[in-house]
Amino acid sequence: MSFSQFQSFQPIAAIATTSGALQRLQPLCQRLDATLWIPNTLHPLPGTQVYSGSLAEHLATLWSSHRALIFGLASGAVVRLIAPLLQHKSSDPAVVVVDQTGKFVISLCGGHQGGADQLTRLVAHQLTATAIITGAANALGLPAVDLLGVPFGWRRGPGDWTEVSAAIARGERVNVLQEAGSALWQHSLPPGHPFDFVPNTEAKFRISISYQPQLNPAISDTAQVQWFPRVLWLGIGCERNTPKALIEKAIEQVLQQYNLAEAAIAGIATLDIKGDEPGLVELCQAQHWPLRTFPSEVLRQIEVPNPSEVVAAEVGTPSVAEAAALQAAGVQTLLVSKQIYRDDLPTSQISNRIGQAVTVAISQAEREYTGRTGQLLLVGTGPGELDQITPAAQTAIVQADVVIGYSLYLELIAPLLHPGQIVESYPITQERQRAERAIDLAQWGLTVAVVSSGDCGIYGMAGLVFEQLRTRGWDGKTPAVQVFPGISALQSAASRVGAPLMHDFCAISLSDLLTPLEVIEKRLIAAAQADFVCILYNPRSRTRTEQLHTAKRIFLEARSGNTAVAIVRSAYRPDEEITLTTLEHFNPDTVDMLTTVLIGNQSTGIYENWMITPRGYLGIP
Repeated sequence: MSFSQFQSFQPIAAIATTSGALQRLQPLCQRLDATLWIPNTLHPLPGTQVYSGSLAEHLATLWSSHRALIFGLASGAVVRLIAPLLQHKSSDPAVVVVDQTGKFVISLCGGHQGGADQLTRLVAHQLTATAIITGAANALGLPAVDLLGVPFGWRRGPGDWTEVSAAIARGERVNVLQEAGSALWQHSLPPGHPFDFVPNTEAKFRISISYQPQLNPAISDTAQVQWFPRVLWLGIGCERNTPKALIEKAIEQVLQQYNLAEAAIAGIATLDIKGDEPGLVELCQAQHWPLRTFPSEVLRQIEVPNPSEVVAAEVGTPSVAEAAALQAAGVQTLLVSKQIYRDDLPTSQISNRIGQAVTVAISQAEREYTGRTGQLLLVGTGPGELDQITPAAQTAIVQADVVIGYSLYLELIAPLLHPGQIVESYPITQERQRAERAIDLAQWGLTVAVVSSGDCGIYGMAGLVFEQLRTRGWDGKTPAVQVFPGISALQSAASRVGAPLMHDFCAISLSDLLTPLEVIEKRLIAAAQADFVCILYNPRSRTRTEQLHTAKRIFLEARSGNTAVAIVRSAYRPDEEITLTTLEHFNPDTVDMLTTVLIGNQSTGIYENWMITPRGYLGIP
């Protein structure tokens, strides 16, 4: 399954007014699925659209209908063009500028809420350019306060966002009161960050993260903002054809009574026979709330504080609202027990029926509802040098909410990581834990990049992730999965010594963590006797020292001692080591886990310190 890495920015429009900008932006726009606009003075290329009249007039037609604009113009010219169109940072599109040489990509406007900072990073990696992001939070290595909860689906509430953001930029202490929602954002904060998580009533700046309205207008000398994690599941019971207006009023009243925020609502839960209830369906569609329904046999198993024999006789479960709220939230305790609200609406709004009632109960989930479809990006990072990682793989890493991998691999890609990303490192032996963690986060709704060195599909994490998905009964769609290949260790090692893989070859891992020793030896014997060029992965570790000696013995039984051998350690890294030798003189004790061993076939030879395998066997006795 494939998906666009730029979907969240669509629709995107790009503008080029010179032939140079046209040549540079046209292939980019094809990758971004963006519309490229050019004046009628330029010769159109495939995928371009021609505008007539002034660019300022045309830009006015694009401004409100596009989420992102990319300009191949001078920054000053773009500033003058967009100045009359700017309204508010919450509604203006992202504006990105690509300089005339294509060396720099500039986040000009809408950096946070418009997404220009993130789009700038992504475009820069597509063009192999430098991203220019001037926001203070980015320079400090901090997440932007007005984007803090976006990955988790939080709703942004009221407050003085500009003043609190400015305080963070100045390095002033900001008190954080988090009563609900994920704390993952806290785990990747840099040392010396300005956030204070100890309650402080004297704080000048405050961020509240709660399902209750927390802003206190009486504290006039405190700049405050609020995020609302969507943790409240509303269990609803009602008679057939209860109008949307009555359900809305019932919810409004219970929220006011218990000081709960509408923005913190995750969704509505009810009995399955209510799944087509017009008022409920209409309300959920209007509010973009999910409607979760459960059969009576599930709900009647849930212990509730206020069961009803009347309800049980009517629908087969002694509770609808309370049981559905508990089931949807995955908890055992209600935040609000069932509250019954009877209509006092004009009869015209309730189809001339009198006495209708709505039952509301509320539970607080431990994990918030994100409202997003999760993605698993399985990324191969090649040998570790950034210029050896494909642009698509770099883009995948940049766009991820979470990056998971072995600590060494994460260190190698550190320049691709950016403030606000959640980065989780695991020891080299915890591959299965990495896969399970990545799947959990993606099923929750996050975009998760799982990085492997080399190619993720060759002794990497891709296979293990797919195995775990299959075990969980994955439907092949949710979470969405995409594999980004990388330069494998066998390719990296081969490129450093010449052209040893010009004929049939095979790769064998000597690690017995997942493969029995007898199977490894069987494959070594077959490869040696078949005269494959052979690449040995995971050749030796501190505790596993004999397999490579066994491999050498097996190959010497089938091949000449003069067979060419290359030993490549840390290919393309600063501590790279390369040794060319023969099978007879090859010393397995000099090898470690950062090494790849290449054993040639009978036609492979060494010429002027290059290892070469002819493309054919003609002339070989």
